[in-house]
Amino acid sequence: MISRETSEGASEAEYDRRRRAQWLAGEARAAGVARRDMMRLLAAAGAAATLPVALGAPRARAAEGAVAAGIVKPLPADRFTIRGTNAETKFEALADTGFHTPASHFFVRNHTATPRLDAKTWSLRIWGDGLRGGRTTEFTLADLKRLPSTTRTAFVECAGNGRSFFTTQQGQPASGTAWTLGAIGNARWRGVRLSEVLRRAGVSRHAVDVMPSGLDAEYVTDDGTNLGRVRRPLPLAKASDDVILAYEMNGAPLPADHGYPVRVLVPAWVGIASIKWVGDIEVSATPLYSPWNTQFYRLFGETYPPEGSAPLTHQTLKSAFELPWNASLPASTTHHLTGRSWSANGAITRVDISTDEGRTWHKAHLKDTPHRATWTRWTTPWHPKTPGPTTLLARATDTTTHTQPPSTPHNTQGYLFDAVVRHAVRVV
Repeated sequence: MISRETSEGASEAEYDRRRRAQWLAGEARAAGVARRDMMRLLAAAGAAATLPVALGAPRARAAEGAVAAGIVKPLPADRFTIRGTNAETKFEALADTGFHTPASHFFVRNHTATPRLDAKTWSLRIWGDGLRGGRTTEFTLADLKRLPSTTRTAFVECAGNGRSFFTTQQGQPASGTAWTLGAIGNARWRGVRLSEVLRRAGVSRHAVDVMPSGLDAEYVTDDGTNLGRVRRPLPLAKASDDVILAYEMNGAPLPADHGYPVRVLVPAWVGIASIKWVGDIEVSATPLYSPWNTQFYRLFGETYPPEGSAPLTHQTLKSAFELPWNASLPASTTHHLTGRSWSANGAITRVDISTDEGRTWHKAHLKDTPHRATWTRWTTPWHPKTPGPTTLLARATDTTTHTQPPSTPHNTQGYLFDAVVRHAVRVV
C-alpha cells in the first residue's frame, strides 16, 4: 500500500514537472509582470537575488534601540536580531516559552511593510475561471467565522532559514537575508479550511491552481521592477487538503505582523506559501505563475538545471540549541542542554547530540510527542571538564528515516539548509 505522504509526493513531483515545462514553453501566466521582465529576472536569479524596496514603509522603533522597517510589534534585543525589514528570533529566547511560540517571540518575514488593516472593512475576494460560471464571491471576516472552524498546530518557516551557514560552514556564498536558525515559529492556528471556502465559492472540476495574494504593498526590486503584490500558487490538491485561512494565533486574533485579520497557513511548506494579510484568491483552470514560484523559491546553482529546480514546496529537517552563539559555560558543572528539532516530512524519531565536535554521539531525551510539521523539544545533560572552545552538534532523524547530513548541496539563493549546524561554545 502506498502511504499518503508517498502518493502526495509523487503527485506534487508530477505537477511541478508539468508546471516547469509549461513555463519554459511560454505558456506561463505571471499576472502583473511582463514575460520579458520575468525571463530577464529568472536569468539573473542564478547570480544574485534582488533586494526589496519598501515603498513608503514606516519605521518601527523597538526596545533598546532596535529598528526594523515596517514592523509593528516591539523587537527587544534579547529576543530578536533585526535583518532589514525582517526580525529573526534568537533561539535562546525560546528556552522558557513552551511548545507554542508566543506572538511576542515569533519571527517576522516581511517583503515590504506590515499593513494596518481594519477587520470591519476587510473582505476576501475569490474569483477566476476555475469557479463554476467564472463567478466572484466575497467573504467578510464574520462570514468566515460562521463557517466550521478548525485548529492546527504547525510551524511557519522561511525557506532561507539557516542560509548564513552556507557561507560560515561551507564557504559558499548565498544571496538573501542571512538568517541563522531563528526564521521559524510554531503556533496553534485557528480558522476555516480553505477547501470549505472554495466549495462555497463554487470551485469547478476544471480547477487546477489556487493563488492567494496579500494586501501588503507591492514589491519592487532594487532595479525598479515592480513584481506586484506577494502571491504564490498552490495546486488544488494541496489547497483542498490541510490548508486553512487562519484568523487566530495561540487563541487570540492574529497580530498585525503575522497576518491580521486573516492569513493562509500551508502546513509543512516553505513559509512564502503561507501568505499573510490575504485579500484575494484566484482559482484557475490552468497553471498559475508568479515571481514567487519562478524567479524566487526555486533552487539555482551548479548542481541544478539552468532553469532551476521545480518550485519549492516542503520544508526540510533542522535542529537548534537554545543557547546563544559562543556561549560561555562553566567547567565541572552539569548543564542541561535544550533545543528543538523539526521536519516537514515526518515526525522526529530521535535527536543525537555531540559535545566533542562530532567524535562521539548520544541520544537526547525527547520532551514532546513528535508530529510532522511541528517541532519537538529535547534535552540532554552535559558535564564538561576541560576549559576551552568546543562545538556542540545536534542531528535529528525523522520517520522518513532522513537524518541531517554533514553538508547541504549549494544553491545560490540559500534555500533549504538542512545540514548539522556547528554551534560554538566556550567552557570556562
